[in-house]
Amino acid sequence: MKYQVRERMLAIGDDYWITDEHGEKAFLVDGKALRLRETFELKAAHGPVLAVIHKKMFAFRDTMEIDRDGETLATVKKKRFSPLRDHYRVELSDGTELDVSGDVLDKEYGIEYDGELLAHISRKWFRLRETYAVNVVREDADPALLIAVAVCVDRLAEHEHEEHEEHGHGH
Repeated sequence: MKYQVRERMLAIGDDYWITDEHGEKAFLVDGKALRLRETFELKAAHGPVLAVIHKKMFAFRDTMEIDRDGETLATVKKKRFSPLRDHYRVELSDGTELDVSGDVLDKEYGIEYDGELLAHISRKWFRLRETYAVNVVREDADPALLIAVAVCVDRLAEHEHEEHEEHGHGH
């Protein structure tokens, strides 16, 4: 199932529907919740909060956290010393690790577990500007978690890009 997600969502900080490929409302992003901490909630279409995404406080490097029911579900951070430019690691609370690699700034990358693709992120599926698709390919995967991971990676990549620009390391 493909979900349509808006880019730079954390920077916008308002309410926004994530729709599926049939145009049905799938998840509500509530960006008003805690705008100060770059936080937003991902809710199911019918109400419950499935994930709270926020920047990890006091983290040495940029790290995003995904919480559920008050517990940390996952942390997302850039892999250090990776030969690949765009390489992020997702550590789930149960110790499982997901791997994110590909062209993150251009929105063409995958989220994998143990070499198996769980979701493919791409700008190509939807014609709308400033959006990308999270195509959840594993039937038993948790779409809310994978969308949350994509949003975190989007934010981290954006942040890193801004830092490069500020320090005059433009492309």
